[in-house]
Amino acid sequence: MTEADDRDDTPSARLAAIGARIARAERIAHRPAGAVTLVAVSKTFPTEDVEALIGCGQRVFGENRVQEAKAKFPALREAHPDLELHLIGPLQSNKAREAVALFDVIHTVDREKIAAALAEEIAKSGRRPRLLVQVNTGEEPQKAGVPPREAVAFVARCRDGFALPVVGLMCIPPADEPPGPHFALLQKLAGEAGLPLLSMGMSSDFETAVEFGATHVRVGSALFGARPYPA
Repeated sequence: MTEADDRDDTPSARLAAIGARIARAERIAHRPAGAVTLVAVSKTFPTEDVEALIGCGQRVFGENRVQEAKAKFPALREAHPDLELHLIGPLQSNKAREAVALFDVIHTVDREKIAAALAEEIAKSGRRPRLLVQVNTGEEPQKAGVPPREAVAFVARCRDGFALPVVGLMCIPPADEPPGPHFALLQKLAGEAGLPLLSMGMSSDFETAVEFGATHVRVGSALFGARPYPA
């Protein structure tokens, strides 16, 4: 690796490069500058890697597991009160209390048991994290999420039956299919449900997601590099 290559692989350079790509995708899609929020996916990365990105100006982070976020982020938030923390991984009902206390946005509401647990904890704590319903756009049996045909009705139940602050939808397209049709489907469902936020797109496809209206893109490896151990 040359000295120039080494300089280009700093956290600052990686963050600037992703920001530039998002801005370009916004322009191509004729969307306003700043329409898309970059969620830096810090799962499995140590606190010092997160601190490096914070030092470069990044303030929105995503974690997959409640326990990992609980170990890393309370001290970081004490030092940086403007951080925004998103849960982007599966949520178990027995972790609802900790999730409501810790996260500002939860992307993975996918069944009534979770909706009920979140409603109970929100009522107890008074904290109201913004919630997104996860849609299994590929209807993959191994993947979490509401089937597309049930998504709009499930959103209505969350809002009307549980009084939950549902503001958007999230999806993870199948790895072996083009993501565009899945992003288009999620955009259509969000329109039918009257939801403003779309969490879709990761390191390999976030520019396509921006084209289809993503408001939040979840980028990990392109910002942090190779993960230190399996997620």
